[in-house]
Amino acid sequence: MIRAGVVGASGLAGGELIRLITQHPELELTFLGGSSHVGRRPAELHANLRVDLGLTVQPVTEAVADQVDVLFLATPAPVSAQLAEQLADKVPAIVDLSGAFRIRTPELHDRWYPKVQRRTELADRFVYGVPELIRDQLVGAPLISLPGCYATALTLGLAPLTLGLGLDLKTVVVDGKSGSSGGGLQLRTADLHPFRSGAIAPYAPTGHRHAAEVGDFLVRAKSGSIASLSMSAYGVSHVRGLLTSSYVFTDAEVDQRELQRAYMRFYKGSRFVRVRRHNETLIPVPDPQAVLGSNFCDVTVLHDPEGGRIVVLSALDNLVKGAAGQAVQVANIRFGLPEETGLTMQPVMPA
Repeated sequence: MIRAGVVGASGLAGGELIRLITQHPELELTFLGGSSHVGRRPAELHANLRVDLGLTVQPVTEAVADQVDVLFLATPAPVSAQLAEQLADKVPAIVDLSGAFRIRTPELHDRWYPKVQRRTELADRFVYGVPELIRDQLVGAPLISLPGCYATALTLGLAPLTLGLGLDLKTVVVDGKSGSSGGGLQLRTADLHPFRSGAIAPYAPTGHRHAAEVGDFLVRAKSGSIASLSMSAYGVSHVRGLLTSSYVFTDAEVDQRELQRAYMRFYKGSRFVRVRRHNETLIPVPDPQAVLGSNFCDVTVLHDPEGGRIVVLSALDNLVKGAAGQAVQVANIRFGLPEETGLTMQPVMPA
């Protein structure tokens, strides 16, 4: 068995990690870390987890290196940066769910994460990216940084155009909509039920740091290029799930048939990316409702000849494929397990 620890056990992503690890046939939960709920059991922190694991939340010290083979950091970015500095080279594998090490370029990192201090040498050691695109780099990797939830949806949506077809994209304009769980458990007035219920709240209308990390990653991945990538993000009244709508402008001559084939070819053999026609079911897809509770990302590509654009839609559960599920997926690959191990659950709908 592979011994796993979760730091940030009281948070939403931490609770989802506990749920997934306790159902995993090859992972054993051996450590729960945190600071504000020391001594509490998982069942006290998460109403859905009525299981006796014999574990309580403990402070994180270097002694954790003797208790785990992989440590998941479901912590705020400044905390992850500090813990990674402390535990790198001591814990065999660290999987960080925060934004502390996502953006490699120092100037870009400082712009979007000004409060997160890190050493460039340590940041350069982290493997970053969605597992469908960097599988080989994950095998045996000691330090792994997960993409953000929006970034996962965006990268999976755009990669077939830049990395697959090698297109040069002049402009990509992204509209992102996410449920309230994307903001974690921080208490903010805008997230109170009287304001959030039924809302479409433009909380980041002129830019989002997840778009910055996508641009940073795809530029480094080479092949085609993106001259301009911008994003507006909205909070909606769902709890789980997000949808990104990417409006892509390019001088390349493409049609619907070519695009559909390119996406099918690019994700052939990818267990968790489902390339879909938007009219293939009774409801239009991709729809976040159709992936809730699962590790799937549904992707649809459409050609809009009248608008001179390509429209790419990506939907996922931000707590599973956008966080805890993807963390387990990369751990599976890192330790040589089939990447779907412990993640074969089908979506729950309606939810």
